[in-house]
Amino acid sequence: MKGYMGVDVGSVSTNIAIINEEQEVIEKLYLRTEGQPIKAIKKGLMEIKDRVDCEISGVGTTGSARQLAGVIIGADTVKNEITAHAVAASTVVPGVQTVLEIGGQDSKIIVLRDGVVVDFGMNTVCAAGTGSFLDQQASRLNISIEEFGGLALQANAPVRIAGRCSVFAESDMIHKQQLGHNVEDIIAGLSEALVKNYLNNVAQGKEILGPIVFQGGVAANEGIKVAFEEELGLEVVVPEYYDVMGAIGSAVLAQEAVNEKGRTDFKGFNTTDFNYHASSFECEGCPNSCEVINIHQGDEVIARWGSKCPKWEAV
Repeated sequence: MKGYMGVDVGSVSTNIAIINEEQEVIEKLYLRTEGQPIKAIKKGLMEIKDRVDCEISGVGTTGSARQLAGVIIGADTVKNEITAHAVAASTVVPGVQTVLEIGGQDSKIIVLRDGVVVDFGMNTVCAAGTGSFLDQQASRLNISIEEFGGLALQANAPVRIAGRCSVFAESDMIHKQQLGHNVEDIIAGLSEALVKNYLNNVAQGKEILGPIVFQGGVAANEGIKVAFEEELGLEVVVPEYYDVMGAIGSAVLAQEAVNEKGRTDFKGFNTTDFNYHASSFECEGCPNSCEVINIHQGDEVIARWGSKCPKWEAV
């Protein structure tokens, strides 16, 4: 059986998904990146190879470290997160017109029409509309993030919390605790605040039409899903593999790339045996002063990127 692997390396998590020729997920893996993408990639490959019994016929990478992952693994396609998430959502829910994606450190909206991305938006530096915001507040309330969504659904009168800024939201939440509001109502208020922040910032000016797909780690939170449905007045679909959709999209793109070129550049799982590390230097060739990233395999530089001109492209 042939399999196609997608690898999504982000700031918070490194996700791997393997699909078959019918684009069905046959295995997935979710790991914490922990600030060490090379280590996370190698660990992920080592774990996933023991869980699949198929020939890897193509590989795609995405995420903030997609170029790094592509060099290490031997990717057939390297695409940005917008493309990967859009492809995954379209594969899982044909005809999808809006993708809401909220992860640990960032959030995005993707608008599709007839299967084509026509608009998108991403969060700015504020974390109030991301999963890390919920993690911080769950910790302050001394509850696990896994309980968060269920408790929100038990609320009788969600409190109003200022969600435009994570600092103000936390201050407001503490004030509501001091006033004696119960945890369920506070959590529901936080869920509504996150959704309003997302819609007023990330999704501002976007035409949100159904079908709507909600993906990313925060999609596990039932309270957030319900809050979106109440604000939008539309059904929101959470796919089965909501947490690895970027990786699924990369796998689909890899299948398309390999079918087109007739071969794969995948280096094999033994690529984890090599010693990889990164270094950088500042080019002084012009006023741009580009930071050029080197990727080393042992003592050899196997890839470079980061410059605004082709000077350092050849290794």
